[in-house]
Amino acid sequence: MYEVLMGFMDKGGPVLWLIAVLLFVMWMLLFERICYFKLGWKGDVARAIGTWEGRSERKSWNAHQIREKLISECRIQINQYLPVIKTLVALCPLFGLLGTVWGMIEVFNVMAVTGGGDAKSMAGGVQQATIPTMAGMVAALSGVFGNTYVTRIAQRETEFLQDNLTTDH
Repeated sequence: MYEVLMGFMDKGGPVLWLIAVLLFVMWMLLFERICYFKLGWKGDVARAIGTWEGRSERKSWNAHQIREKLISECRIQINQYLPVIKTLVALCPLFGLLGTVWGMIEVFNVMAVTGGGDAKSMAGGVQQATIPTMAGMVAALSGVFGNTYVTRIAQRETEFLQDNLTTDH
């Protein structure tokens, strides 16, 4: 299995390794966000609600500012790494295009050296061009789905917090 994976990675050229690292980092950040929402978020919400409910007065301008501060602090925690994830998703197809250019340079190099007579070497360059392109698009699609999932959770939890920090007591 390891040999098959290494053979595939070698066929894609060095850019495929960059896409693999990019994909690994992106999914580690996505899993971190999911774990935070499953494990750490409830404690942050409980602290914010406890701080808010501990106030005797909740209707003044100062109270509204404290409420906004609590929501803002929680929103920072909720949205942590989301812009980085979005950027990594956008970089995936660009790295795939870089792989395309890298492979086509290999094809043109073979054409320059052999005069276009070595079809097997040219096919290797085309292979080196298409594999990273495909990998970049697959990585981007998986990242779009993961990013959409955690972004929806973040929006839902922000609304939940805003609804629970009421001013009607």
